[in-house]
Amino acid sequence: MIKKLIKRLIINTPLEGVARAVLRREARVEFKTSGSYWEERYLKGGTSGAGSYGRLAKFKANVLNEFVATNSVINVIEFGPGDGSQLSLASYPTYTGVDVSETAVVACREQFSQDQSKTFLTLQNYEGRRAELSLSLDVIYHLVEDEAFDTYMENLFDAAERFVIIYSSNKDEQAVAQHVRHRKFTDWVSTNAPTFSLAAQIPNQYPFNPDDQENTSFADFYVFQKSE
Repeated sequence: MIKKLIKRLIINTPLEGVARAVLRREARVEFKTSGSYWEERYLKGGTSGAGSYGRLAKFKANVLNEFVATNSVINVIEFGPGDGSQLSLASYPTYTGVDVSETAVVACREQFSQDQSKTFLTLQNYEGRRAELSLSLDVIYHLVEDEAFDTYMENLFDAAERFVIIYSSNKDEQAVAQHVRHRKFTDWVSTNAPTFSLAAQIPNQYPFNPDDQENTSFADFYVFQKSE
């Protein structure tokens, strides 16, 4: 069973000036496919988005670091580390990041070049590496194509030896942005990953506010545990 998960931490730190400036100048990218969108976005100097900076990033890091420590997780694999900003706040003994964007992978390798505990792979070079905890943070609602979503979910759950943690919205709804599609992913888990059960749901400390989209989110944490 999962031990006590999270100590409630109230964080009121606003977005740092530099991060805010970066987020305001996101590169404009024409959407073709989910994969090509992110490769082009990073290639043009774009970031992983507001959720990987400021108080949202700190909230996510507090939840994940507490979980890893409390449950004695030794190795973590994440599908979609993006620009590495969120990862810079993480405390994982060993880590593998797998991303669809080669530009993001190269950038992460450079950013963490002095950290031997971290490995980064492109999705095309991912060959089934596994870990105790498999992570998905702010990715699922960016998988517009059904095939991309199904493949991603299969990789995510196949890679998990003990736990899967997903940070995402969980509803079926087409959003305004071309690169966003909300999905009720728990339905997929029930049908396709029956050995995993939902052990905990942790609501966002900063629920979505359309008037403050840089500091709030529609994503919550969903913790799945594999049956023994």
